[in-house]
Formats: sequence, structure tokens, C-alpha cells
Amino acid sequence: MATRGWEQRAAVGGVFGNWQGIVGPELAEHTKPERFEEGELTVVADSTTWATQLRLLSSNLVRRLNEELGQGTVRRVKVVGPSSGPRRAGAWRVR
Repeated sequence: MATRGWEQRAAVGGVFGNWQGIVGPELAEHTKPERFEEGELTVVADSTTWATQLRLLSSNLVRRLNEELGQGTVRRVKVVGPSSGPRRAGAWRVR
């Protein structure tokens, strides 16, 4: 795997598979890793409350992930909250 450059990808895949072990059962119940590209891990939260909680913990999460994957592997955690869909235009719209 190392000769083909798959070592890091395999390690990141392990993070996806062991998300609960890394962040704990309560946080894992409300969040999930979605993708990893160029040092940025995108995590989706099922509510704005959990997205905020994860943002507050993001520096600790980066440190914890780098302990698992090797220093400098994860530079940033991007947290995405739930999608509410397109907004309707109406009387309260600011122009």
C-alpha cells in the first residue's frame, strides 16, 4: 500500500469506519464524516446545534485525527449543518 501511495487513504478510511471511537458515541450519533480532500475533513451534522458543538471542538478533533493519521494529515475540519433547501422569496426578502 505504501508503494502505491494508498497508506494515507487507508488510514482516512479507517477514521470513517471508526468515527464513533474517535469522537464518542453521542457526537457520532449526530455527525458523520463525508469526505477528505487536501487535508480538509468535511463532517455533516444533523442539526445546527450539533454543527455548532462540532465547530467548537474542531481544534481538538484535528489534533485527535492527526494522532491517528500522522501529524499534518488533517489541517482543517469543515462542519456542514443540515440543508434547509432553497429559500422562498417573500415579503421579508431584503433587496
